[in-house]
Amino acid sequence: MSLRWIVCARYGLGGGPYPVEGEEPEFDLPPLDERVPAQQLAEWMREQNHAAKITGRQARNLNPLIIDRGDHRRLEFAWWWLHLGGRPAKFNAFNSRAEALTSKWKAGMKQRGLAPATWYVEKGQSFGLGGDAFALAAITTTATQPDGSALLTYSIVTRDAVGEAADVHPRMPLIVPRDLQGHWLHPGVPGDQDLVAEVLAASEELSRQVERVTPLTEPEQDPSALF
Repeated sequence: MSLRWIVCARYGLGGGPYPVEGEEPEFDLPPLDERVPAQQLAEWMREQNHAAKITGRQARNLNPLIIDRGDHRRLEFAWWWLHLGGRPAKFNAFNSRAEALTSKWKAGMKQRGLAPATWYVEKGQSFGLGGDAFALAAITTTATQPDGSALLTYSIVTRDAVGEAADVHPRMPLIVPRDLQGHWLHPGVPGDQDLVAEVLAASEELSRQVERVTPLTEPEQDPSALF
C-alpha cells in the first residue's frame, strides 16, 4: 500500500466532526486532566488543528501519547510510525494487528502506550463516542537520534471491526476501556497473548458503541484504509 493513496489517515482530539468554539476542550483522561499535560495538549491541538496524520517514515510527526515509565502516567509526543533498530521501519508501521502483536510486533509490546482521541477517520467517514475522549491501544519503541536524544515512536493497534464501524471496513482501532488502561500501560505487565486477549475481550462493548459521526460526502477513490 502506497502512502500517497492514504487520504484520510488521521484521528484526533476535539475538532474534526466535533467543532471547537472558544477555548480548547479539556479531557478527563489521565494525565490529560493535569495542568502541565493539559497545556502541552492544548498547544498541540492549536498547532496541528486537532489531528494526528500519517506522514510516512521520512517526515517526522509528533503526536500525544500516554505512557507509564513505571512511576506514573505521563504525556509524551511520539512519531506515528514505529521504529525498529533505531530507524523507521521500512514496511508500513503506522498500525499493527492485535492478533499478530506477540509474533510480528514483539519489540513494541515491551513498551505500550495509549493514543488519546475523540474521533478517527476511516475511508472518508468519521467515527467517535459522542465527543468523549477514549484511548487507542498503541505499541511503542524508543529510537536514539544522531544527537543522542531519545525519540518515542508508536503504532496504533487494530482489531476486527464490529458495530457501525464494520459497515465501512473490516478493521478498527483497538479501544482500551478505562478500567484496563493502567494494566495495558504498566511496564511490569508482560506483553503476552493473555494481555492481548484480555484487552480485546474488554474492548468489545466500547467498540460496538462507536458511531458514525458524518456520512461520506465524496466518492471513495482509494481502496486503502487507515485501520
